[in-house]
Amino acid sequence: MSKQKKNHTKLPSSELIEKFEMLYPMVNSDLNEIRELSKKKQDDPLNKFKVGTINKKLDQVKTLLINEPTVDFLELLDEDTLPTNSDAVLLISQFVNALSLFKSKYYTNDNPEFEIESFTWKTKE
Repeated sequence: MSKQKKNHTKLPSSELIEKFEMLYPMVNSDLNEIRELSKKKQDDPLNKFKVGTINKKLDQVKTLLINEPTVDFLELLDEDTLPTNSDAVLLISQFVNALSLFKSKYYTNDNPEFEIESFTWKTKE
């Protein structure tokens, strides 16, 4: 198999990119919300509803990033022990950073030599 063909198979599908574009702002929003809670009461635990809602998105992020090396470092929030606000910030920020790495890897400038930036997703299609 040629190197170009081999690299092509590692690219995400258009479906994964759509999922990324849906999840990234949602997880970022969760992070900002929990960060605000953490500023006020960093040691207070999240409630089960928030943990469940956040984990639903984080679980999809793990599926999205299944072929990325960062997935090994992503842990869902523990629904049994209910993490503190500050612990949740730490865990959710890891997901946001993993998503940012995914974007920087596959969302590239097609014309870096020109002054006009032309970013596009690199996909299998």
